[in-house]
Amino acid sequence: MKNLFLISRSLFLGLFLIVFTQSCTDLDEELFDEVLEENFYQSDDEFIAALGQSYTTLYGYMGDYFGLQEVSSDAMVVPTRGADWDDGGHWRRLHQHQYNPLDPLIGGGWTFAFGGINTCNRLIFQFEELNNPAATTFIGELKVLRAMYYWFLLDLYGNVPLVTEFDVPLDFAPSTSSRAEIYAFIDQEIRDNIGGLTRAVGGDTYGRVNFWAAKMLQAKLYMGAQEYTGTPQWQAAADATAELINSGNFSLSPNFFDNFAVENATSPEFIFAIPYDQVFAQGNNIVVRTLHYGSQATYDLTAQPWNGYSSVQEFYELFGEDDLRRQSFIVGPQFTVTGDRITDSGAEENDPDGPPLTFTPEINELGPNALRQAGARIGKYEFGIGSTEHMSNDMPVFRYGDVLLMRAEALFRLEQTGGEALDLVNQLRSRAGVALFNELTEETLLAERGRELFAEGHRRTDLIRFGRFNDAWRFKDASAPTKNIFPVPAGQLDANPNLTQNPGY
Repeated sequence: MKNLFLISRSLFLGLFLIVFTQSCTDLDEELFDEVLEENFYQSDDEFIAALGQSYTTLYGYMGDYFGLQEVSSDAMVVPTRGADWDDGGHWRRLHQHQYNPLDPLIGGGWTFAFGGINTCNRLIFQFEELNNPAATTFIGELKVLRAMYYWFLLDLYGNVPLVTEFDVPLDFAPSTSSRAEIYAFIDQEIRDNIGGLTRAVGGDTYGRVNFWAAKMLQAKLYMGAQEYTGTPQWQAAADATAELINSGNFSLSPNFFDNFAVENATSPEFIFAIPYDQVFAQGNNIVVRTLHYGSQATYDLTAQPWNGYSSVQEFYELFGEDDLRRQSFIVGPQFTVTGDRITDSGAEENDPDGPPLTFTPEINELGPNALRQAGARIGKYEFGIGSTEHMSNDMPVFRYGDVLLMRAEALFRLEQTGGEALDLVNQLRSRAGVALFNELTEETLLAERGRELFAEGHRRTDLIRFGRFNDAWRFKDASAPTKNIFPVPAGQLDANPNLTQNPGY
């Protein structure tokens, strides 16, 4: 199922990279005098090959974007353990909502999304120059993918420049567009192009923006409309999610963890996934970001882990002992792949567990002297025995379990607190093996989203929508509402004086 990305990547590099290595805004040369229409873009396979690079940007999803969404929340933290993960304190600032325009993840999230936008703009420009009717469908796909990248920016930074052209002068310096303007652009792009996208599921559409991925993006946009524009769109969100549910194309996987296995491309829940591969599509490296150095022996890894990402204790405790999803965490004594107890020779003298490696939900402090063994680790994604630091587990950006929770929330906001809304949430609880709810509240809805969607890149957005992002939690005091969006990175302000910094920074 990953053939599209692997083939597209290799074909793109082989056929087009030599031609299109000029600056992204230097289009003085007549590029299409070199790539003639009669020689290229004559079949769907050639268009798909060119599309590949617009998607490969998504391999960065599990990097800075994931960190911004999860470590800024109440779910995850990166403790500073001596010299490890200090990095100038920016991980601690991210969790404590003390981030600033100079912090590296702030800049990384921006360049991740705009890198994808720039590639989409280039390909749209090239395809439109062909004046070939066969390009129309692929242009529509690129525009909706570009809208997804803009949704990332809308959610993270709020007010960003809106750039849809590629043929621009070298001194091009776009001004900031308002959050409402970016929202309206995304909404219109989806409306204008969704009808031309294929409704086929699986096969050649896996890992690509089809009709259903566009519909999910639309639902996500409407779920956040109140935060993005000041005007809620709960009915529109409910309608979009109903269309996904009623399509019959998706269903819950009987086993929750099949969604996160090394080979998970056949999950019936996936509406849009990033097809990672440990050799050809690298970027999913949670295995080394979360596990302790000694955990290399547990999974016979080819690289030593970095001892970083951990769960906040109170978030871990949201999961009851009978909740199957509690296996999303790794806690307790740790053993080698052959069953021997692992010893941490660097364990601190004040570690109550001593040298035997034991993960505890309690984290003694955020830093600088967090215990090396402290913190429940992320175990939601299967770690293959003998694997490298790069994982082949695909990342479910949009999946059906989220659709059920989104529709339930939208109905709840429309004051439909029982009936279908309750049933949708209970479908997930039934799969998790826990008691069904008798009623829904904001608290239970938010908690259930946390249990179901932990470590999938949604928690920050959910907390903001539920009005809980500025709450105090472990290692964090209450924060100002201005922290709901990140600052425009300092490097971008230096490069473009027409940008406007977000309030509070």
